[in-house]
Amino acid sequence: MAIRKFKPTTPGQRNKAISAFDDITAKKPEKSLLEPIRKSGGRNNQGKMTMRYIGGGHKRMYRIIDFTRLKDECKATVLTIEYDPNRSARIALVQYEDGVKKYIIAPNGLKVGAVIASGSGVAPELGNCLPLGEIPLGTLVHNIELRPGQGAAMARSAGTFAQIAAREGNHVILRLPSGETRMVLASCRATVGIVSNPDHSLESHGKAGRVRHLGRRPRNRGVVMNPVDHPMGGGEGRASGGHPRSRKGMPAKGYKTRNPQAPSNKFIIERRKK
Repeated sequence: MAIRKFKPTTPGQRNKAISAFDDITAKKPEKSLLEPIRKSGGRNNQGKMTMRYIGGGHKRMYRIIDFTRLKDECKATVLTIEYDPNRSARIALVQYEDGVKKYIIAPNGLKVGAVIASGSGVAPELGNCLPLGEIPLGTLVHNIELRPGQGAAMARSAGTFAQIAAREGNHVILRLPSGETRMVLASCRATVGIVSNPDHSLESHGKAGRVRHLGRRPRNRGVVMNPVDHPMGGGEGRASGGHPRSRKGMPAKGYKTRNPQAPSNKFIIERRKK
């Protein structure tokens, strides 16, 4: 999993840095695990644009990912490591002993031919999914459930993970890369390892056209708008814009937007570092 840089033969190649895709082992996805994606272009059912900066992009098919990993009765063998256009991480096609095929988020270091398992009593090895209460302290995990049976909700994107710091009654304390520490029920499941494609944050598109292929349209800043369009607009010349805030007036850059009455606050021991 390396980053591929290009010689500056064109303006778009000058700053381009993309994944080398050397970990990909298959060119075509499993047809039985595909679903079509309908694009809205940021418009609602009346055709009115309700979300700006969305539109275009290459046509995609959705890969159905197994985030619950509830097939505890049999082991699975990794068939391929594949690219998924809908997420930053790589996905792995696995086949269970009963012949069922499923996609999972591929951990970093998972190889074709590896055997993985899920359920209580499974060894805490790379790619195995088991309850947090059975994983040794200090282990790095991903695809973490926040409610038992809900399916993976945390640490799913490329290179993400959490570390099991301690146990406290029916809960396990997780330390996240942001510095936040929070409690999760010990019966919630997680997968051992770090999510694949950790170099994703080093990629650079190099030109605006590559961003358009992802379905993102140009985004203009609030300070260049008129006062009728944005709170930071207007002024003579290149005005700084005053206090940073959103188009609807919500303060940004330091203003806490989390609900102080959020029910999950009781599970957060220490907030993320600034």
